[in-house]
Amino acid sequence: MTESDFVFYADSEQAEFEVYSDWEMTMGCDEDDECGRFASRLVSFATKFGLSGNLWQQWIAYLLISDENPLSLACERKKVNENATMLKLARSDFEKAFELFNEGPESDDEAGLSEIFEIFSDYRAPYETDKKNSAGAQIKKLAVELSAARNPAEFGTAVTKYYEDNGCGIFGLYRAFRIEGEELCMEIKPIADAEDVMLSELVGYDDQKEALVSNTEAFIKGLPANNVLLYGDSGTGKSTSVHALIREYYSSGLRMIDLSKSDRNRLPELLSEVKKRNYKFVIFMDDLSFEEDESDYKELKAMLEGALESREENVLIYATSNRRHLIKETWKDRNDMEFNEDVHRSDTMEEKLSLAGRFGVTIYYGKPDYKEYMNIVEELAKRENLSISYDELSDEARKWSLRHGSTSGRTASQLIKWIKGRDN
Repeated sequence: MTESDFVFYADSEQAEFEVYSDWEMTMGCDEDDECGRFASRLVSFATKFGLSGNLWQQWIAYLLISDENPLSLACERKKVNENATMLKLARSDFEKAFELFNEGPESDDEAGLSEIFEIFSDYRAPYETDKKNSAGAQIKKLAVELSAARNPAEFGTAVTKYYEDNGCGIFGLYRAFRIEGEELCMEIKPIADAEDVMLSELVGYDDQKEALVSNTEAFIKGLPANNVLLYGDSGTGKSTSVHALIREYYSSGLRMIDLSKSDRNRLPELLSEVKKRNYKFVIFMDDLSFEEDESDYKELKAMLEGALESREENVLIYATSNRRHLIKETWKDRNDMEFNEDVHRSDTMEEKLSLAGRFGVTIYYGKPDYKEYMNIVEELAKRENLSISYDELSDEARKWSLRHGSTSGRTASQLIKWIKGRDN
């Protein structure tokens, strides 16, 4: 059995594992060193995704999830009906994959493939980890569903249903991404260790979180939604609030792409890539601001006003900033007036202020007062089960805020980490 036996799963070029060169090796490896390398690759695969159990079947599930081909992409877009010719063509693929999944690789020699299959049918990792791996969970999920299939037809149904529910390729496995690559060679790369936080873990700011959730849920449901600007004091939880949306709404099809300042000029290229997919994308710009002499904001303003309005409705921009109007303002901006002592604001000032106006929802995160700061400290101490009296905690919180010149949530979190490290 070789790659040429497959209609759809034949010519993928997944970079990290060279996925479908492994299909060929899996189906006909006849050299001991190749089998050894493949066994090593399976161990690396298990370590990366935090997997144990039937690693062979999880590997096959990973191959099926990873491949972006006409069938998987059509299923992701929910464009395939049960009588489609594409599904008829895929039957032979699913018959071969079903056999491979349940019986292991074909081997007419003494290369050791059957031994590898036996070992990896009940793999145990050398150590346990508490770290959750969302991609690994997706692989396990499909492997379990495929193991319940009694025949190739049920196997194929499980695969296509997975594509419909979760998608395929990196967007079917991961929830957060970043941009890499040189100019004209952009790559969307997954962030495997994305921050795992929930909105409920952010103490306070209930009105702010409610506004953010309301807009995001409307977006996910396909209702009108706005680009969002979260602005205010540093350390108040703006970025954390946005990051938390991924864990909350990942299963509903939300994906997030972190766009750094150096890559913001690639926004048009990024939009052209993600608008083709059946997900809801939040493009996240953290710490968005521009200095007085920077003119890049004009391009972003055009994108927010023009390109995004003409897009398919699966992309929004969420940004955080310490500045309400994003661009540094100076008094000389006010002097650009048609006449001296005119009551109208200058055109320069209006142009700068107009960027923030492109965000339909603006949410203010103010620094908490001392009482609110103490509430955050107490709540975080309670969550960490710190064995410290209230008086001592209050005294440490006061000294810590004075030393750091802040009563923000970040300051409170740093205090709790310091106490926990000191006392353990």
